[in-house]
Amino acid sequence: MIIEEARRVIRVEAEALQALADRIDGDFETAVNLILASKGRVVVTGMGKSGLIGLKIASTMASTGTPAFFLHPAEGIHGDLGMIMKGDVVIALSNSGETEELIRILPVIKRLGASLVAMTGNPASTLARSGDVVLDISVKEEACPLGLAPTASTTATLAMGDALAVALLQKRGFSAEDFALFHPGGSLGKKLLLTVNDLMHAGDAIPLVAENTLMREALFEITAKKLGITGVVDATGRLIGVITDGDLRRALEKGIDIMNQSAGVMMSGNPKRIKSSELAARALQQMEQYSITSLFVFDDTHGEAPVGVVHLHDLLKAGIA
Repeated sequence: MIIEEARRVIRVEAEALQALADRIDGDFETAVNLILASKGRVVVTGMGKSGLIGLKIASTMASTGTPAFFLHPAEGIHGDLGMIMKGDVVIALSNSGETEELIRILPVIKRLGASLVAMTGNPASTLARSGDVVLDISVKEEACPLGLAPTASTTATLAMGDALAVALLQKRGFSAEDFALFHPGGSLGKKLLLTVNDLMHAGDAIPLVAENTLMREALFEITAKKLGITGVVDATGRLIGVITDGDLRRALEKGIDIMNQSAGVMMSGNPKRIKSSELAARALQQMEQYSITSLFVFDDTHGEAPVGVVHLHDLLKAGIA
């Protein structure tokens, strides 16, 4: 019984979203273009459950390149309408389109010189008649068995808000780098902001040996730099191979006298590499793809000479993984 009821609720809301998608038309495009052309901000307003959804819509827009904030209509009629400026676009949410607190601020919104996008489930309502653009978010039924609690209607409202935010994001050419600027905190910010250059070992910390170096010296380089790897370079400083702890173990298992071999003989060729300007998250992706723990780093000014090395432990410490 419980499981079936849960499935029924989800089916009702899914059907409401499908019907909403089928109703998207030129009014939606008009709303997007109205916001894009605006010199001001987007002000989202709504009462009760619509207000809670409005908070989320404003937050999503603000984080994806559209300056937006939420205005509580009850606070608005007691002085907060001063937040609205000429050139702003107000998105007003009300399923009935007749919410008293919302209706009372509509004339002032017009008087202040702001445009109005009415998001309502009643296209014949007072809110709809006042809007410059009307977005129909009506649903056939609520998921609530009493038909009273806002359920499918709030889901449809949120989905319409997300559709607006994403359409605006695409029209503005908003990039992952732009997104990172608005999300500097937490693991998401680290993944989007930290580059390989921020985490790599550079200068004398780079483990490197010449290709004619004997392995007894190469072993000292691997041990001293504590990264379990050394790069092998030719006479011009070009990286031509790497020697890892794994290479040494495999050679010992084969009975090879590694101490009297040169680094050029012991190395693995064609080492994996990454640009210093790449996101640290991209370095992690490469390590996972090739089952390795280190990448030598290059930039556009030093040619084939490595400028650093980044290790999996560096990524873990930085919270990338």
